[in-house]
Amino acid sequence: MPPATREECAALDAADPLAPFREEFVLPEGVVYLDGNSLGALPRSTPGRVARMVEHEWGQGLVTSWNGAGWWDKPRTLGAGVAPLVGAGADEVVVGDGTSANLFKVLVAALGMSDRSVVLGEAGNFPTDLYVAEGAAALTGAVQRRVDPDGPDLAEALARGDAAVLLLSHVDYRSGTLRDMAGITRLAHEHGTLVVWDLCHSAGAVPVALSASGADFAVGCTYKYLNAGPGAPSFLYAAKRHHAAAHQPLSGWHGHARPFDFTPEYEPSPGVSRFLSGSQPLVAAAALEASLDVWARADLGLVRAKSLAMTDLFLHRAAEAGLASLTPPEHERRGSQVALLEPERGAGYPIVRALIEHGVIGDFRAPDVMRFGFTPLYLRYVDVYDAASALVEVVRTGEWRRGRFAVRDRVT
Repeated sequence: MPPATREECAALDAADPLAPFREEFVLPEGVVYLDGNSLGALPRSTPGRVARMVEHEWGQGLVTSWNGAGWWDKPRTLGAGVAPLVGAGADEVVVGDGTSANLFKVLVAALGMSDRSVVLGEAGNFPTDLYVAEGAAALTGAVQRRVDPDGPDLAEALARGDAAVLLLSHVDYRSGTLRDMAGITRLAHEHGTLVVWDLCHSAGAVPVALSASGADFAVGCTYKYLNAGPGAPSFLYAAKRHHAAAHQPLSGWHGHARPFDFTPEYEPSPGVSRFLSGSQPLVAAAALEASLDVWARADLGLVRAKSLAMTDLFLHRAAEAGLASLTPPEHERRGSQVALLEPERGAGYPIVRALIEHGVIGDFRAPDVMRFGFTPLYLRYVDVYDAASALVEVVRTGEWRRGRFAVRDRVT
């Protein structure tokens, strides 16, 4: 059973082996931050690392820093830093560009590796995935088909034998449902379908085993659980066995086999670097580098165990307010967030806004979901207890009905 009192939560915090990591993040006083699944907190080392890049590598080193500071190789060195967090080889991951661009690259590459013409995606996926898949299909003449990946529809769609590529989120952005990566990948491969995994809500939150699962391609962002900052560059995974056959559509100078030969014809790099296009945002890369230094010292097993314990606690307390959960109760099917349905029509957004006045930051996703993300490196059990207590109070008292809470901001 989850802890029943705040004192029990404090005891868990005192014994928590991850507790020292909290001091490595900037956390505003009086705020319980449950939106790390949208934007992670700032590591204390990031400002200094970014300043060093700007003032010394750029300011003093100027163009010589492409060699002297290793700028040119940053997509690969950062990729090697991300690789252990997603269960991949160091030579299978690169960092650069945004998630949308990288998703487009791997989808088109996967379509080019098949004589089939169906992109199989999930109904209700994050809009970027839906929109990018739609664009990739239109460009290549493929057909996009959407199914419910958590029911029998997926197996039936794959059994048709016409899907070139399956695109799924490892953790559903709305419900927090964790998919069986190994099982789904194996099923897709049995039917001759390549698989692209979106790891935006799982990298840094749950164990990921791309290589062991036999995944073909994956993309993910670094500004959520990986704490690299707003607009931070994305990462891209391509299984080594596909490097020679995969041809991505944004063939640029940085993806060339010999870029400094300045030849007029494109020849792709022999490795995962072929998925690079142009120059990368190196100031943003410095922020990611600082975050990865923290993650290199974190035990992912401990992170996962604490995540499950905290979400158990929050789910138990939220039930006291009569709130229904979209998040699966089973640990093996749960990511690192709790998604609660609004208690009555139109209540979700005002409840989330009212919680902010109690110092609890979560978010709302249309049409009816309140989301709360749990980030074990800097979140305490007492924070979870206090946030859940505030939620129960806001719902029970009807405080959320005050008119100011219903006014929508541009970003929800």
